[in-house]
Amino acid sequence: MSKLNISGLRKDTIGCQQVVHFNNAGAALPPKPVTFAIKHHIDLEASIGGYEAAAAVKDECELFYDLAARLINCSRDEIAYAHNATHAWNMAFYSLDLKANDKILTCQSEYASNYLAFLHIAKHKGVVIDIIPNDDHGQLDIEMLRKKIDGQVKLIAVTHVPTQGGLINPVSEVGSIAKQYGILFLLDATQSIGQMPVDVEEIKCDFLCATGRKFLRGPRGTGFLYVSKSVIQECNPPFIELHSAILIKTNYYELKNNASRFETWEQNIAAKLGLKTAIQYSLHLGLSETWKRIQHLAKLLRECLAEIDGIKIQDLGLNKCGIISFTCKNKSPKELKNYLAKKNMNVSVSLQEYAPLDLLQRKIPSLVR
Repeated sequence: MSKLNISGLRKDTIGCQQVVHFNNAGAALPPKPVTFAIKHHIDLEASIGGYEAAAAVKDECELFYDLAARLINCSRDEIAYAHNATHAWNMAFYSLDLKANDKILTCQSEYASNYLAFLHIAKHKGVVIDIIPNDDHGQLDIEMLRKKIDGQVKLIAVTHVPTQGGLINPVSEVGSIAKQYGILFLLDATQSIGQMPVDVEEIKCDFLCATGRKFLRGPRGTGFLYVSKSVIQECNPPFIELHSAILIKTNYYELKNNASRFETWEQNIAAKLGLKTAIQYSLHLGLSETWKRIQHLAKLLRECLAEIDGIKIQDLGLNKCGIISFTCKNKSPKELKNYLAKKNMNVSVSLQEYAPLDLLQRKIPSLVR
């Protein structure tokens, strides 16, 4: 029995009155406290000015770092605010000193934006990309990962939960291997943060990126980056400015010694407050309780879908999360999405281009998510 007050949570979510929202993996319906925090600050800016409003909520903005750190079990100095998860991921990835013939290990379910960055760095620096195959369950094969470790491997970069399905990759095992061999580990937790407990100490990742708009139920255009204090000094951000570095002399500067070296001075303060409130809301509910509820509902929906003639569940993995992917024999994913939209039911379509390594191999052009 869930300890969550479901009726209260639904009353707290205005959209529940209008739609059946199955698109949390895209952008979730925010609760009232989140939208209030955003609107209130915009009104404050309109009343007294942007700089003045930012100064008035400085302490509240600083609370974001404490809450994000609590969310993933790290220090506040290891958290950087970001405009989105891809921005956070890129800031970490492009800060690494990768050279010709250095090897990146990644997974079959890696997100397309991340893979494009691998190709970009391979083209310009001669870095080698090596794909870890899936095991019989469709998740990252841990034994094959071990076999691929050699002196060339400088980075393991994998996605915790892919955009195109309910798979949960065994990232704690990945982290243990990375730590054993002294290899940097970059984790894309875009779809897992807010959906399930995520502990960077347990996972042993060096970097983690997250977004605000999905299971955290925060505003769009927000996210954060975790950078372990054990590796931060070897990270050289792809660009710097007055917020990320200190100008010591006219010809000398020093980078900030914490994760703020990955931030920019200009930020959407209203959105940052919205993200802070969303994290606070999630922590108040309890990730363990939220995760139990998500697992229960996902299992129930998969069972219901499996009983419908012509529906094929496309989720991989030994352990599955709240993202459910499927195809329909008689309708394309786009047609089904449009059909459901007319009935005020929100789903999304994952295209092959979003996860080319996975969906190309499985010969799935698109699916309903």
